[in-house]
Amino acid sequence: MLKVAWRMITEPETRLLWKFAYNMGWKGMRAVQKFEKRLARGDRFPAFIMISVTNNCNLRCRGCWVTVTDPPVDMPLATLDRIICEAKKKGSYFFGILGGEPLLYAGLFDVLEKHPECYFQIFTNGTMLTDEVAEKIRRLGNITPLVSVEGLEMVSDERRGGTGVFGSAMSALDSCRKSRLITGVATSVCRSNFDDLVSDRFVKDLVDRGVLYVWYYIFRPVGSDPAPELALTEEQILKLRKFIVDSRSRHNIMVIDAYWDHDGNALCPAAVGITCHINSAGDIGPCPPVQFSGDNVGDGSRLIADFDESGFLAHFSDWASDQTRGCVLLECPNEFKTMLEKEGARDTTSRGSGLEELLMMKKCPGHHVPGREIPEKHWAYRFAKKYWFFGFGAYG
Repeated sequence: MLKVAWRMITEPETRLLWKFAYNMGWKGMRAVQKFEKRLARGDRFPAFIMISVTNNCNLRCRGCWVTVTDPPVDMPLATLDRIICEAKKKGSYFFGILGGEPLLYAGLFDVLEKHPECYFQIFTNGTMLTDEVAEKIRRLGNITPLVSVEGLEMVSDERRGGTGVFGSAMSALDSCRKSRLITGVATSVCRSNFDDLVSDRFVKDLVDRGVLYVWYYIFRPVGSDPAPELALTEEQILKLRKFIVDSRSRHNIMVIDAYWDHDGNALCPAAVGITCHINSAGDIGPCPPVQFSGDNVGDGSRLIADFDESGFLAHFSDWASDQTRGCVLLECPNEFKTMLEKEGARDTTSRGSGLEELLMMKKCPGHHVPGREIPEKHWAYRFAKKYWFFGFGAYG
C-alpha cells in the first residue's frame, strides 16, 4: 500500500490527484453515508449513477448489451446536464460515463466541464483516446479514463470485432501516461482471456504503463451475440476472486472489484441499490447489462421524483436480493424473465428481443458460492469495503 500511495503521489499531476482524492474519495465516501441514511427512511436514490450517453460505437464486442442503431441514439446534452444537477442535490457526485463508446458523443467534455465539483469515470475502448483527448482530460481534471482491455492481441480482436484493438488500447494508455492522468484498466474476464489477464504478468505490465488501478469484471453473456461458451466456470470465478485478494498485497496498483464485500460474501450493486443505470434514451434500469426499465428521465428535471416513485427499481432490488447474492442474469435468467413480465417492464434493448434473449440464456455460475467465501486480506480493502461498499441490509 505504501508503494501504491507513492505512485499516486508521484505519477499523476498533483492537481488531478487532489481532484481524485476530494471529488471521488471524500465526496464518494460521504455519498455512501448519505445513501445509507436515505435507505433507512425508504429513499432509494443511489450514491453513484452510471450514464450511457450514446449507443454509438466503433466496435462490435461479443457479449455486449448495446446494439448500435442508425442513426445512433444520443442523450441530449441538456438532459445529461440536468441529471448531474439533480444528483448533486442528493449529495451524489460520482458518475460513470458509458456508451457505446462515449468518446463518440459530441459535447461530452463541455458538459463535464460545467461540473468541476463532480468526478467522472469514462469507460472507453481506447481507440479514440489520443494525445489530444488525454490532454483535454488533464485540463479538466475531474475525469479518470477507464480503458477496456478484453485480452491480448488475438483474443482482443476476436472478442471486440475489430483489428488492432489491443494495440489501440495500449496507445491510449501511453497517451494517458504522457498527460499524467489517473488511469484505470477494466477487463471483463471470460474463458478465452482468463489465463492472459488473471496473471501477475498482466498486472505488472499495467504498472509499467502507468496504470494506477485495474478493475476486474465477470463476463455476462448478454446482447445479440451473447457467447455463452465464454462464461466462467465456478472454479474460475473462485480463482479470480483469490487472485484479486492476493494481488492487493502483491502489486503496487489498486485492484478493484464490485462483487464481494469485506468478508468475501457476494453482492450485487444493483440489488443493494448503491448504483443504477440510465441509458442514452433516458430509460432508468438497475445496471447496464439489464436492459429493462419502468421509468424514463425525460428531460432529466424530475430525476429525484423518478426514483421516489419508481416501483420497478424497488421491486427489482427486493426480488433480486431474495433470489441470490450474485447476478440474476447469470444465475436465474428465466426467473428474471418471469419477474419482468409480471412488472410490465419495457424492453430497452433497441433490438426488441430482450425477453426472448433471457429465455434462451442458460443458467451460468455466478460469484455467489456459499461456503467458499474468500475474505479480504489487506486491512485497507477490508476497511473500505466494510464501511463504504457492503450489503446495506439488502440480504437480511
